Amino acid sequence: MEFVVKRDTLLPVLGTVAGVVERRQTLPILGNLLLVARGDRTTITGTDLEVQVENQCAAEIREEGETTVPARKLLDICRNLEEGVEVRFRVKDERCVITSGRGRFSLGILPAADFPSMESEIGGLELALEEGRLKRLLDKTSFAMAQQDVRYYLNGLLIELDSSGLTAVATDGHRLAMAQSGVGISIDDRRQIIVPSKTVLELRRQLHGADEEIALRVGEKSIEAVVGQMRMTSKLVDGRYPNYEQVIPRELSKRAVLKKEDLRRALSRTSILSNEKYRGVRLAFGEDVLKLQAHNPEQEEAEEEIEIQYQDEMTAIGFNVAYLMDVLGAVDGGEVQVQFQDGDSSSVWRGVGVEGETFVVMPMRL
Repeated sequence: MEFVVKRDTLLPVLGTVAGVVERRQTLPILGNLLLVARGDRTTITGTDLEVQVENQCAAEIREEGETTVPARKLLDICRNLEEGVEVRFRVKDERCVITSGRGRFSLGILPAADFPSMESEIGGLELALEEGRLKRLLDKTSFAMAQQDVRYYLNGLLIELDSSGLTAVATDGHRLAMAQSGVGISIDDRRQIIVPSKTVLELRRQLHGADEEIALRVGEKSIEAVVGQMRMTSKLVDGRYPNYEQVIPRELSKRAVLKKEDLRRALSRTSILSNEKYRGVRLAFGEDVLKLQAHNPEQEEAEEEIEIQYQDEMTAIGFNVAYLMDVLGAVDGGEVQVQFQDGDSSSVWRGVGVEGETFVVMPMRL
């Protein structure tokens, strides 16, 4: 196998593929990328057995073939080459020799035949939507996914498909994020799938919020996403997601409207003296004023006040400040509204006048 490719063409492709390769693997071949030189293109594939990313770039193919090379080493080599140079790959004597200018790098290889491949499911539901629309759903919800929870179905993102569009939901048991997007789908019944957290985070990294179309194919056990030359295939989480609609409080009598940036800055300052382990901040809603308070085991205290729109009885609620900061980062618009009943019940946060987003945050005892 031998081919020549421009460094500036190869590097972005490597960046999209190498992200799925784990630094520690159970199988040595999983630390490698599969390189396939055919026709006038080189196809590069990486996988961790749960998610697979394939991308390709134009190249001058001098001898067709395939091999696998260490992912991190190849990416680091290409990153450190000069811009605009050509890179030559040649497999010889059980080594992949990479040359560029006066530089020469000899990498160990493993047989391409040993590289695991995830096959695409035949059939399934197919749909197309704008790349930016899907990225918005992922950006607004993925922060609430659980991390290594024994309830494995929470370690992912629920995507619900019906005739009205897409709904994305994530929860870790302490907070919930839901975002909706109206997309025309030819589907008779409601369909739910759980996408693993790594796939969600990797897809977020790949998407750029553009108007380019992304094609999705949803099977019984896997999902496939295609954007341009990039193809991502992932297994789905086998499980049943809890009924998220029961988690969202419906009858909340109190409502406050806050300027998002004022609240974000006040939380940042107040949380400096919060307990480093629990990160709790007390929010006391009074008439047109919000008082923020935090303290820590060293008897240090912080207080802030900001103006808000609120006309009801005084109510104090304790929150994990990190949860609120995540919500503020996901909310659209310059103002945020919060609805609540008392200091012991979940609150619902949304952007003022924004449709299709709901954030539920449970209180914490301080």
